[in-house]
Amino acid sequence: MAIRIDPGTATPDPAPAATAPPRVLGIVGRSGSGKTTLIEAMLPLFAARGLRVNVVKHSHHQLTLEPPGKDSARFRAAGAQEVLVASPHGFALYRDLRDEPEPDLGAQLARLAPADLTLVEGFRQDPIPRLEVHRPAAGMPPLYPELSGLLALVSDQPVACGLPRLDLNQPAAVVAFIVDWLNHAQS
Repeated sequence: MAIRIDPGTATPDPAPAATAPPRVLGIVGRSGSGKTTLIEAMLPLFAARGLRVNVVKHSHHQLTLEPPGKDSARFRAAGAQEVLVASPHGFALYRDLRDEPEPDLGAQLARLAPADLTLVEGFRQDPIPRLEVHRPAAGMPPLYPELSGLLALVSDQPVACGLPRLDLNQPAAVVAFIVDWLNHAQS
């Protein structure tokens, strides 16, 4: 059953879920701009509206889920292609790429459970709608002059850029903007 998003709640829609495309929204910005902090602040606000939200985070660093010497790390070191660690509280799937190319965003999204929204931090090269998080006081140039697909700028200061500006210190207002975007994207 598909979900029709309402500004206050998520209500069932009789259309089959297979007809609704997954909604993906990028959150981009320079390092230290507050992308992760914003996503972390928004997640409970989406949950309070009854929305299921996935997050894909791109990292340029080596991933370590368990310290060396623990079972899953030992399996990976021994040559396992993928290791899935499962418990009654959750599970994690780790795949060493070795000589394989990094999977694109589409391949990463295909691994996720269905959700009302998937927030993507990073993957700037992918043609998805996105918000830019920008802090002028950090002294780094914004991305909006060179990046397409931006719906709005999320900043802690006024910025004249020709895009709607959302207050970085008001995550509820950013969530409301995203829910409105979702509603228009579904119509």
